Amino acid sequence: MVAVSGYAMACTNFIVSKGASVNGSTFITYAADSHTRYGQLRYHAGGDHPAGETVKLYNYGSLKFQIEIPQVAHTYRVVGFINEMQLAIGETTWGGIKPLDKGNAEGIDYGNLIYLALQRAKDCREAIRVMADLVATYGYAEGGESFSIADPNEVWIFEITSKGTYEKGAVWVARRVPDGYVCGHANQARITSFPQEPAKWNKKAKHPAISSRHLDCINAPEVECVYSADVVSFAKKNGWAAYTDNAKPTDANFSYADTYNPLTFSGLRACEARVYAMFNRVNPGMKRYEAYAMGNKNAERLPLWVKPSKKLSVHDVMELMRDHFEGTPMDMTQDVGAGPFHCPYRWRPMDFEVDGKKYVHERAISTQQTGFSFVAQCRSWLPNHVGGILWFGVDDTYSTCYCPMFCAIDSVPLCFREGNGSMSQYSETAAFWLFNRVSNFCYLRYDAMIQDVRGVQQELEGFFVGEAEKLGDTTSRSRTTEFSDNCASLMMLAWEQLDHRLLEKYIDGNIKHEKEGRIETTPTGVVRFPQQPKYPDWFYRAIVNDHGDVLAVPADAR
Repeated sequence: MVAVSGYAMACTNFIVSKGASVNGSTFITYAADSHTRYGQLRYHAGGDHPAGETVKLYNYGSLKFQIEIPQVAHTYRVVGFINEMQLAIGETTWGGIKPLDKGNAEGIDYGNLIYLALQRAKDCREAIRVMADLVATYGYAEGGESFSIADPNEVWIFEITSKGTYEKGAVWVARRVPDGYVCGHANQARITSFPQEPAKWNKKAKHPAISSRHLDCINAPEVECVYSADVVSFAKKNGWAAYTDNAKPTDANFSYADTYNPLTFSGLRACEARVYAMFNRVNPGMKRYEAYAMGNKNAERLPLWVKPSKKLSVHDVMELMRDHFEGTPMDMTQDVGAGPFHCPYRWRPMDFEVDGKKYVHERAISTQQTGFSFVAQCRSWLPNHVGGILWFGVDDTYSTCYCPMFCAIDSVPLCFREGNGSMSQYSETAAFWLFNRVSNFCYLRYDAMIQDVRGVQQELEGFFVGEAEKLGDTTSRSRTTEFSDNCASLMMLAWEQLDHRLLEKYIDGNIKHEKEGRIETTPTGVVRFPQQPKYPDWFYRAIVNDHGDVLAVPADAR
C-alpha cells in the first residue's frame, strides 16, 4: 500500500492513431502530475552545429549534471514536447523491479532522452532508433518508463527499463498502435507478449518485428514491433522472466510488463484504472475490465489497445484528459470524500488507515497537482510548421484551457516561457499561477464554480480549434508564431476576468445573482441579496451525528 503514495507524482498518456480520428490526425496526450513540476514550455531553436560541439545533460528532475555527449550536426526546433517535423513524445514512469529501478550509474535520464530524440529525429521510427542508440552508447540512468511517440502518420508505445548495475544500457520494446485504435499508459508497463522476428531477418520478407540487431531496417513499413536483442535473454539469465502462459513458458509467451513491472494492487488501482477510464469513455464494451481496474489481478486483463466506437476529434481527445471516474464505482464526485460540494480531489497521501484497516483514495486522470498537460496533434496533409500543434495547458486538466502552440514557432508566449516564475516564485504574468489561483478557489465550492470555469474553457477552446483549422498550407511560420502568441494573450485575459468574476460572485460562501453576464443589482445600485444554498441533507446528518448534542436547539426554543 505504501506504493500507492509514490504514484501521487505520476503521469497519464493517451495515444490515438490516424484511423481513430475524425480527420486523420494523430494524437498523443500527456499530463505531468508532479507536486514539484512547474507549467512552462522548454524551447530549442535548432540549427547547424560545428564539429566537436558537445551537449551537457542535466537530470530532468533534480537538475544535477549527468553526462556530456557529442552534439549532432543538425538539430530540429523543439517547442515543449513537439518538434518542427511534427514528431511528439510523452512519457509515464513506472520504476519497475528493484534490481533495475535506479538505472545505470551513468547515462541519460528519461527527460533528456525525450528532448534529444525530438532534437535529432524526424519521425517515430527515427526517434526509436535515436533513443535505442543513445542508451546503448551512454547508458540509461533511469528505471522503467513508457513513451508515447507520434508523427503525422503513425503512433507508437515504447517501453524501456535499465539493466541496473548488471550491464550498461537498457531492455525495451516498441510497438506501433494499429491504425484505427487507441492506446494508453499511466505509470504501469503495458506491453505483455509481442511479435518476435525469425532466427534470421530477411529484408525481402514481411515480418512484423525486428530486434535491435536490425535497427537499420526499422523504416521498412511492415515493421510494427522493435525490441532490444536481449530483452528476453537478460531476464532469463537473471531469473526474472514471466510469461503470458505459465503452462508454456516459451520466448513467444514472454511478457515484458509482467517481467519488468509485475502488477500490484497499486499498479492496477492507481495506474491501469486511468487507462480503463479512457477506454471506457471511447468504447462501450469495457465493463468487463472494471474488476481488473479496481485491483483484481485475477480478473480479465485490460488490452493494450482498443478500437473506439466513434472517431475522435481534437476536442474529444482534450475531454479524455478530463475524468474523475464519473459513471463508475470509483466516481470521485459522489462519495463522502467529495464533501458537500462534490469536489473530486483528495489531498495526499493517497493511502490511509482507520481502525487497523488500510484504504486508498482514487487516483484519477484529472488531479490537482498537474504541472502541465498537452494534446499533441499531427496532421499529414499540411506543411509541418502548420500541421503540428501542441495544445498546451497548465494545472488540473479538468479546469485548464488548451492553447495552440504550433510546432515551429519562433518564440514561446510569455505566459508559458521558461524563467517566468517557478514553483517557488510567483509571477503575475505566468499562466501556471493564474490557473492555480482560479482552480484552488474553485475547490471551496466546486460543483457551482466549476460550471463558470468550464463555460469559459469550452468557449475559448472551441474558438481556438476553429481558428487553427483556418490556417492552411499557405500560412507562413511567422503567422503561426503570431497566432499562438495571440491565443495565449486572449487566454490570459479571459482567465484574469474569470478570476475576478469568481471572486465577485462566490465571496464568503454566497452565490450572487447574475443577469446577462453581470452581477445583478437593484435599481439604486445595491447588489441583490445573494443565494445561500443549503448543504445537502447527508452533510447536516453527519454534523448532527458528530456534534448534535452541542448544536441542538432546546425543545422549548423551537
